[in-house]
Amino acid sequence: MIPASVERWIRGLSLVAVLLCLVVIVLGAYTRLTNSGISCPDWPECYGHLTPTGAADSASAQARYPGRPLNVDDAWHEMIHRYAAGSLGLIITVITALALASRGRIVGRSYALVLFATVVAQALLGMLTVTWLLKPPIVTLHLLFGMTTLGLLWWLWLALQRGGPASPRAPPAPAAAALQFAYRLALLGLAVLAVQFFLGAWTSANYAQYACPDFPKCEGYWWPPHMDFHDAFVLWRSLWVDYQGGILPNPARVAIHFTHRLGALAVTVALVGASGYIIGRRALSGARPYAYAVLAALVLQLAIGITMVLESFPIGITTAHTAGAALLFMAVLALVHKLRTLRAARL
Repeated sequence: MIPASVERWIRGLSLVAVLLCLVVIVLGAYTRLTNSGISCPDWPECYGHLTPTGAADSASAQARYPGRPLNVDDAWHEMIHRYAAGSLGLIITVITALALASRGRIVGRSYALVLFATVVAQALLGMLTVTWLLKPPIVTLHLLFGMTTLGLLWWLWLALQRGGPASPRAPPAPAAAALQFAYRLALLGLAVLAVQFFLGAWTSANYAQYACPDFPKCEGYWWPPHMDFHDAFVLWRSLWVDYQGGILPNPARVAIHFTHRLGALAVTVALVGASGYIIGRRALSGARPYAYAVLAALVLQLAIGITMVLESFPIGITTAHTAGAALLFMAVLALVHKLRTLRAARL
């Protein structure tokens, strides 16, 4: 018999971890937008010290990297992000230990180990982001693993709510086909959103967010004639090139940015289609609030994205674009989880 206190601890820690993971993702975006990603050229310390202030007080510390003079403000942006990420890693380690100690009766052992492996991989990618000078594939994977960590934690918290007093009721038999179709539509929306995350991360990693300064057109065109898609999606280049600020010519950056906009259109069609189908089916009323949440998060994210371009990419709104993406991801996952729970109730 597993003590109820252990389950409460895991549930509470998973919620804290979700919130902290959101903070880490937003801090990561802010760090990147302020060009602070390699303001501490070593990892996990900063010029060999735990704080930028300590490094500033040590001439020998800065002498280790003569080509990279210390900027204390930028270094604090980076280190605060590292402190938050490290705290998240500790919480996930505790969750994993509690899950293993409970012998998988609260959280499956495989799930807990995948969660732990994901945060370890994320830490490794964080190190490589710095030491490999902001290589776009590494930066992109760093963001994708961050979103994966958020998704795993959010799904864990959602799954732990099943022990509440209200169990899901099975939908009537005529609704079974509609439920199955809605579930597939939601999964399709989630898959399209995952592709859009890659495109968004690739846009940021290559500093292509500024390539289309107007909306809805791009550089005055509905389809810019000078885009270079071949150069835009070369996944690996030289190891020792410093990518801060980006190295791609403008035609490649325009192609990246424009592809990201096309991805946003695909996400909108997929999620509006899935949500609209669910809202229009009386038999799926149990999932209707989750569909409305997806639409609200989608509208918010689109509004942030459009405002970001029209206002010439201010840091605050651009950072909010990453936060909006995370909230949209959580809304879609909650919808998928609800539909999955309803399907399970029929079996």
